[in-house]
Amino acid sequence: MKTNLLTIYFLLSAVMALGQQRHKDLPFTQDYAIKYEGNGDYKTMAFDRNGHVQVLSSDGLQRLSPGQLLVPGKIVEDNLYRFMKDKNIVDMLQVENQLVYLDKEVVFSNAWAGKLYMPHQITQPRGFLAVNKSEYLVFNAKQLNQIKDNKMLRSVQSPAEIVEVHAQGQQGFYILTTAGVLALNSTGNILKPVYNKTGLQSMAVHQGKLVLAHAEEGLIFLNNQFKQERVLSKLPSLKLNKVRSIDQQLWVGSKEGAFKVFANGKINYYASKRWLNQDEVIDLKKGPGSSVFVLNKGGLSQLVFEDMTLAKKADFYEKQVRARHIRNGFNANLFGMKNGDISTGFLADSDNDGLWTTMYLASQAFRYAVTKSPDALQNTRESLDAMERLYSINPVKGFPARTFERTGHRDQLGDPEHWQKAPAKDWDWKATTSSDEAIGHAFAFGVIAEVVDVPELKQQAIRLLDSMMTHIVENDMYLVDFDGKPTLWGKWNPAYVNGFSKNIGDRKLNSSNIIGMLQTAYHFTKKPMYKDKIMELFNKHGYLENLMRPMSEIGKADAQADDLSQLLSVYWNHSDDEMYFLGYWGLYRYALTNELKQQYKAAILDHYEAEKPEKDAVWNIMTAMTGTSDFGLADAVWYLQEYPLDLIQWTIKNSNRKDIELLDKNFRNQYTKTVLPPDELKISRHNSNRFNMDGGHDGAAENSAGDIWLLPYWMGKYLKVIE
Repeated sequence: MKTNLLTIYFLLSAVMALGQQRHKDLPFTQDYAIKYEGNGDYKTMAFDRNGHVQVLSSDGLQRLSPGQLLVPGKIVEDNLYRFMKDKNIVDMLQVENQLVYLDKEVVFSNAWAGKLYMPHQITQPRGFLAVNKSEYLVFNAKQLNQIKDNKMLRSVQSPAEIVEVHAQGQQGFYILTTAGVLALNSTGNILKPVYNKTGLQSMAVHQGKLVLAHAEEGLIFLNNQFKQERVLSKLPSLKLNKVRSIDQQLWVGSKEGAFKVFANGKINYYASKRWLNQDEVIDLKKGPGSSVFVLNKGGLSQLVFEDMTLAKKADFYEKQVRARHIRNGFNANLFGMKNGDISTGFLADSDNDGLWTTMYLASQAFRYAVTKSPDALQNTRESLDAMERLYSINPVKGFPARTFERTGHRDQLGDPEHWQKAPAKDWDWKATTSSDEAIGHAFAFGVIAEVVDVPELKQQAIRLLDSMMTHIVENDMYLVDFDGKPTLWGKWNPAYVNGFSKNIGDRKLNSSNIIGMLQTAYHFTKKPMYKDKIMELFNKHGYLENLMRPMSEIGKADAQADDLSQLLSVYWNHSDDEMYFLGYWGLYRYALTNELKQQYKAAILDHYEAEKPEKDAVWNIMTAMTGTSDFGLADAVWYLQEYPLDLIQWTIKNSNRKDIELLDKNFRNQYTKTVLPPDELKISRHNSNRFNMDGGHDGAAENSAGDIWLLPYWMGKYLKVIE
């Protein structure tokens, strides 16, 4: 009995797939910010064992109104202890999980039945340090008094103005002054200079050593002999004002945000309104649990570090999408928000409603295939119905509208001149559908037809796919609009495609996309016209050669090239990457022959090599489909883990950072040697350049996680590279 060669191929592919790396979904640290808005002259903050957080301002003690991720709280007047208003409080600390205060005359607390009340005998005090709940070191500009159980242990004069005081374990204290660092042992009144330097802003005792924040040089690390061990100047900002050791981690505050510095040199940067109300940091302290408080000019941020799995993160994003990102079944963004307030936004149409929805739709199809979740199935139904209406709401057979919306004020719609009145009352539809819409449709319809074991949904997807592809084939490989003319970008005709020089990306892209689309249609309908068209494009028009062209040959148009070629090759188009990789699903999985499949695999791997630096989860996980062992799993997981829970389009600025290595100008617009983590970049979809350092919209919109995150996650689950 002969064994079918295709069967052998698939068996071998399955064996190869077993050799692929898989990510076991263990908990990782997910960070996010709970912000509390305020407008005061803030000094410091602390909290007690009851979770009561206080902020000290020039107006006295204040507290926090409730806040949560994406819903900021506020800093308000603290009236819990009404007679505290009579106190002129200078500083406060957490001591043995209780709040202790320093005012102009005494150290006192409301804890321990209010018994702590010790005069410090120092004029114009600036701050204090707790040795324990009954012993304190209080200082002003030049004097330090150590008191214990209402007794003065010693009083010491400093030769220079005191900035900060820190404990030296059990050995004594370090005093940071405007002239350098002094040491004060546990007994005696002698201040010993240990490091002389002006311009020091702050100091921390970190892992037994001193770390100093300098106004111009950065972080100065001293060894146990107080000798300069190293200077770290490659920091996001050199405008440093605080350095603290919190839970064995080194934290730095600056006028341009806060950052955590790891022993290996890695830096986590927290700036912009994603993390802080304003970037100028006033103070840093440990918060409840594993959180960190960052007091800033605009209020207080609690940076929360929570153990989370990708599965738990997916659940968070699933709820985000359904709560405020579904418009008539479409996967939509929230627009018109005021300063990041999600309650002020509205769902708006987009040129690419169809594309963004196909990516979310595919994610839910994969989710259903993996989990059999009724919720995922219902999400698939609703979005597939929205996609179907794109075809039925306009009068052109087989032509998908870009989107549709209720009839309203045209000036409130994006691109109003391309909106058309629908035959259905009270509805308009948008014309000029482009190639990126079409490839998204073919991708999602193919995914549903393959992975969703619900006959009516399979047939619905196949019917829509067949309708669009029939339209394209019968219209000479064009998307033909209501006016009888091809749309601007819906063109796969050989005269158009091969009209570009071989180094112009659209020649390769359009060839790759249309072959994948035709293969998908043929695979599920078995209509000969689709296969015949593929062979015609291969044999007569060189589309196989086009799509196999190495990425290294794609570049700028020659000086004598036409205007369109010049326009399309000013720089690398990341929307093209999105179209390529969505198209690879149909190109590879539904290849007509095993020989073609191997050629397609080579093209995909060649493209992946060019995209490696971006660490984009969609590119990497789609590449895993080929069975290759090298598809950047670690980078894909990094992307999924590092993407922020806050998807608001805050304005982000990284171009002023001193810790990133810039590259010379290049065709791909890769500005930095290493791509920054997603939570340090502006929120963007997969069609954007992930090397853009700046951007955003001041909290005016929120992206949906449906296309950005849920697609790569659930595709990774379906392909079994994420366990």
